[in-house]
Amino acid sequence: MNKTIFSGLWLAAAILMPFGLAFAETQPTVKPEHGDYRDWRLLGVSLRHDKNSIRAIVGNHVAINAARAGKVKPWPDGSIIAKIKWAERKHPNWEQATVPGEFTAAEAMVKDSKKYAETGGWGFGIWEGKTLKMLNQEKSAPCFACHLPMKDSDYVYTLPNLQ
Repeated sequence: MNKTIFSGLWLAAAILMPFGLAFAETQPTVKPEHGDYRDWRLLGVSLRHDKNSIRAIVGNHVAINAARAGKVKPWPDGSIIAKIKWAERKHPNWEQATVPGEFTAAEAMVKDSKKYAETGGWGFGIWEGKTLKMLNQEKSAPCFACHLPMKDSDYVYTLPNLQ
């Protein structure tokens, strides 16, 4: 039992510890920084082997309250869901564990059913430094296309388990 508890604590620490850190550069002149999502709550975690990345999905207070109440179909206006991405890597002292490596990006979905009606009520953005920059309609098109298969879940892949 102690081994199971210890393993669980290591995994939790590996996932949550990087929230306060900025990692190595992804481009020679641009070092990504964490934005104002750092104090938001965790909605879920995903591991994308096809993208070689591990992601923490966090939400602002509107999204967290909706998830806790089970009212996410649809998500309420004002919800912001952030996807924080790191390259995946093996834990240096625990071969079986995949942990966050280099911080690569932070993206967001902002729910405003009137403003973003053409994209299912969601606007898409990225953090540049500590500022969330919303993408224009042209740059949002690939984001929305990727989320189309999740129409029945209000275009959101994350399955929050906060109830």
